[in-house]
Amino acid sequence: MREWLQNSAVKAADRLAAGRPQPTPTQAALRGCKIIAHRGEHDNRSIIENTLSAFDSARKNGVWGIECDIRWTADLVPVINHDPCGRRLFGKSTQVSQLSFAQLRAQMPQIPSLEELLREFGGNTHLMLEIKAEHYPQPESQKAILQELLSKFTPGEDYHFLALAPQLFEKVDFVQRKFCFVVSQLNVASLSRAAIEGQYGGLHGHFLLLNDRVKRRHELAGQRIGTGFISSENCLFRELNRGVEWIFSNDAVKVQEIRDRYLDGSPA
Repeated sequence: MREWLQNSAVKAADRLAAGRPQPTPTQAALRGCKIIAHRGEHDNRSIIENTLSAFDSARKNGVWGIECDIRWTADLVPVINHDPCGRRLFGKSTQVSQLSFAQLRAQMPQIPSLEELLREFGGNTHLMLEIKAEHYPQPESQKAILQELLSKFTPGEDYHFLALAPQLFEKVDFVQRKFCFVVSQLNVASLSRAAIEGQYGGLHGHFLLLNDRVKRRHELAGQRIGTGFISSENCLFRELNRGVEWIFSNDAVKVQEIRDRYLDGSPA
């Protein structure tokens, strides 16, 4: 019930912000805009989130980056799935962590491995890789697996790490903290403080909660913020006009089309 109320409040705030006209951003702001498809471009009907199809749809439409979630199988294969199980998307209640990769592939073949994701999108699409809070049975081995898989790519240029709790970045401490971004929900004040004190790259969160005061605080600390979940022209313009560069969206292709349409100064 709490999650439902929170989501309803966020959607109501989004509708309110979307209805407030905003001036067109400068060409420099439009050029600097980097849109990230949250779990890829999906509707969870014809295209399921966090699948290669969802990521490919975003890339084909010119979206700069994709956000995705890393989980682990029982035989320590990192895979891409938001939930700990497949009930919501695939009707399978078994925990991902209880299945070997072969079993997972047999039951939920659309869930890709991190290796498959990197093979297809590494180096050509920016990756925002979220570390999930779950049991790590062999943390050092799991860290080594991630490090090896990512060894061909450059942090900051090709990928960043995200996490809802700063302590999760211990799982990927082979990269510098400046390439790790804390993600806030309603706990903006505490996580903003943690991001600054921990000298991470910055903070991501909802565009209404990461207000100008929070933004200035992180800029003074040499950090950046990314905001979501932008889905309308007015919301996009609001963020670009206040200097936000990283834009997360569940409607990334739509937002990308808005940005591209205004980039050459000739909106429809």
